[in-house]
Amino acid sequence: MVKVQVSTDELVAGRYRLLEGVHHEEGREGWHGQDVESERPVALTRSRLPAHLREEAELRTAVRITRESEALGLVCPGRVSVVFDVVEDKDFLWTVTARPEGVPLSVLLGHGPVDYVRAARIGLGVLDVLGAAHQEGITHGDLSPGQVWVEEQGGVTVAGFGLMGASASPRVTAPSYASPEQARGEGGGPATDLWALGAIMYEMVEGRPAIRDRGGLEATFRAVERLPIRAPLSAGPLSPAIQGLLRRDPVERVPESVVREALTRILKAELDDDSMPTETLPIFRDLDAPPTRRVWGKVPLSRPVLLGGALAVTVVCFAGLTAAGGLSERGTSASGPAPSPRVSATPSPTPSASPSNTVPQQAPSTSPSPSSSSASPSPSHTLTEDPPTSFFRYTAPQGFSVELPKGWKPVRTENSADGSYRVTLGASGDPRTLVVTYSTQLTSDPVAVWREVDTSLRGDSIAYERLGDIRAVTYQGYKGADMEWLSTNGQVRERTFGRGYLIGDHEGFSLRWTTPAADWDTTANRAALATFLRTFKGGSQ
Repeated sequence: MVKVQVSTDELVAGRYRLLEGVHHEEGREGWHGQDVESERPVALTRSRLPAHLREEAELRTAVRITRESEALGLVCPGRVSVVFDVVEDKDFLWTVTARPEGVPLSVLLGHGPVDYVRAARIGLGVLDVLGAAHQEGITHGDLSPGQVWVEEQGGVTVAGFGLMGASASPRVTAPSYASPEQARGEGGGPATDLWALGAIMYEMVEGRPAIRDRGGLEATFRAVERLPIRAPLSAGPLSPAIQGLLRRDPVERVPESVVREALTRILKAELDDDSMPTETLPIFRDLDAPPTRRVWGKVPLSRPVLLGGALAVTVVCFAGLTAAGGLSERGTSASGPAPSPRVSATPSPTPSASPSNTVPQQAPSTSPSPSSSSASPSPSHTLTEDPPTSFFRYTAPQGFSVELPKGWKPVRTENSADGSYRVTLGASGDPRTLVVTYSTQLTSDPVAVWREVDTSLRGDSIAYERLGDIRAVTYQGYKGADMEWLSTNGQVRERTFGRGYLIGDHEGFSLRWTTPAADWDTTANRAALATFLRTFKGGSQ
């Protein structure tokens, strides 16, 4: 870390005496000090000046920072370090606040990791402040352990509001806590703050940063943008929340309300029983954004959930949170013998046929309902009825039913308390999977959901490639959408066809069929997909 040398014999702005350095981060130093005019204790933070502030007049910078922190101080009294003075010093900026109670979290972390319960308590305190700020349209943009002050009894104060804000300038302090979008120079919004919170909680439980400082801004930014993050080993039931916050695509990051509920449940379980219920906590109750519409930047948070495979969005929830596997780029490999049920895990080339052309088509002898997509039904692939001996009717405990190849069974099931679920079906030694997802909180435009999924998958290092267009379809009389894509799972190139459809105002199913790309067009695989689409019945239908 860079340590800025400042003489304690000099007064900052001729008024503030530096008494003791309390924390040091790349581009930032914090001090205990004294206001020699009033003789009251103060805290001073010297931060490297972001480029966008260098272009502002000094007075305008000071007014904006003080107003922003004052506004938050009214919303979160005692939980935000309110800035009452700002001083520019060449390439650095001094902010002066009342001295917070406790010590910076960076000091606490210097003594080693903390248990997941204390990490959850501190994380929830920070999240409450961030949530209040985001409701006011304010983004921190520069959050790090040096900006979080922790009291002995657990209270939390957050400092540093106003330095970055909603600026498009990449952060210039504590770069190892920057989000990938900040590392790319795209600026940040509320989702950027959530990444920083995830990185802070990761370090609290693991005793090491999620991404280590590389000794310079550019080197550290490259690491943030490109390096995988190892799954936390000591996070216990906090692990799903941390992994959900550390999704590289901001669209996939877990919403504040979902994280808050997860942390609250951990603390409540600790109070109720001193022991953690291991079965329920790793999976969040809500696998989607909150039903009320909040805005992360300009992206509505009430995005459809779960359509985890086909209409699956906010992949974050199913893709990142319930994974026991860790923060690989796709974060959700299945633990069963079948291949990963990740939202991104699938397809392979040949954009020659769009999804609704190749997949839904069926032999004239099959029922027409599943094939009524927007594509013409010309039988470029002539499919015959599946031999009755090769498939059997499977009825799931959740209520849906579908004909499956013999030997297939559920290899992974994920449930939510709101009734949503995802079931991965497959067989040992068979590289193919069918994922069935049901959600109770969906929006009314399946195509728009797929567009979000498409955008998010492009940011992952899975060699993602969409095949053809996202197409509106009618399936079994319901409004739906199809998308087909390629991705790489380990060393295997895979191809996936996904179909999602709505059965009510907010309810819907999705089917996702994944095979090795090289085997996609075999007679057996075409027949299997046609059978799934022809025979699937949702539990609510």
